[in-house]
Amino acid sequence: MISRRKEKYPISPSLLQYLHHFGRRAEIPIVYDDLLRFDTAMPYENPSGRETLWLTVAYAPEIMRELQPKLTRIYAMLKIGGDLSRTDHLSVERIDFGDFGNSRPFRVRIINRFNGNADHYYVKYADASRIYGLELEHLLSPFRINYLVRENTLIEEHIAGVPGDEFMRVYLGREDVNKVRMAKEFVKFAERCYLRLLGDMRAVNYIVDITPDFEEVQYRVRPIDFDQQCYEKRLEVYRPHLFPDNKPVEQLVRQHLNVPTIVQYRQEERSQTARRIDVASQRYSALLSTMRKTPIAPPEHVTQLAGELNTYHECQEFSGAASMADLVSRHLQRLLTDRIHE
Repeated sequence: MISRRKEKYPISPSLLQYLHHFGRRAEIPIVYDDLLRFDTAMPYENPSGRETLWLTVAYAPEIMRELQPKLTRIYAMLKIGGDLSRTDHLSVERIDFGDFGNSRPFRVRIINRFNGNADHYYVKYADASRIYGLELEHLLSPFRINYLVRENTLIEEHIAGVPGDEFMRVYLGREDVNKVRMAKEFVKFAERCYLRLLGDMRAVNYIVDITPDFEEVQYRVRPIDFDQQCYEKRLEVYRPHLFPDNKPVEQLVRQHLNVPTIVQYRQEERSQTARRIDVASQRYSALLSTMRKTPIAPPEHVTQLAGELNTYHECQEFSGAASMADLVSRHLQRLLTDRIHE
């Protein structure tokens, strides 16, 4: 269903101008290539002792001395506007490397030496399609995204929550989980992904944010991987409920929500997305404009996806699309104006 490795697309001049205009470009240290200079790596185990896909890496002392101030400076720029006077008590406690997926990320753990509190951020290879995914998430979802770009280095803020696969394994069967609320949030999350053609939402690529409320627990489902923003050619890739590892939560939806309720939640998400587009109309238009000038998928992917969208919508208006940006724009316009049929 998913390409094993998607092609990386460079940041075009028009995208660079967009990033500069909207405050995403910053004079951060360019560290991605430097972080690849680690000497050793060992599997990282989470606090419960389970081995993960991450590797904890170590560097020669002279390399770590170079990296330490650069990485704390990046954290300051991401979090506190670059005020280096506020970073003397911060240090790099651990660096993990993810030799998986498309972005091959580094996860940097920053610790406050005064109180032991830790935070994380990610260093990734800057890829145009991923940046478009981050921007569309920022503009069209209920959540804000904090990231910075310079040349081949992309810095992303950590999105806190329980990974989807862990949530299904550990939480989903518990009696204290509000299954109706979780089902509702998965429906709304799946609709958001489908609206803006964000693909590959397998369970490892989203998190569940669990927040106690005054009466009940609230659940929010958020993507954490944006590499497959309108890249794949198969329409089913953009529908999270079709992935086999999401079957437990999809069954939860079918058990606890009837069809009219599912339609209601999907329509709610479409209405909210339409309002967000209205509020950010200038920035949304600027983003689509630069997307049209930046290749982010092979031409054959655009052609096949256009055909599948024509079949789904029972029309021919996608046939003339010249880019994935055209498909996203037309798909959104069609879904936001059409009534959902049960």
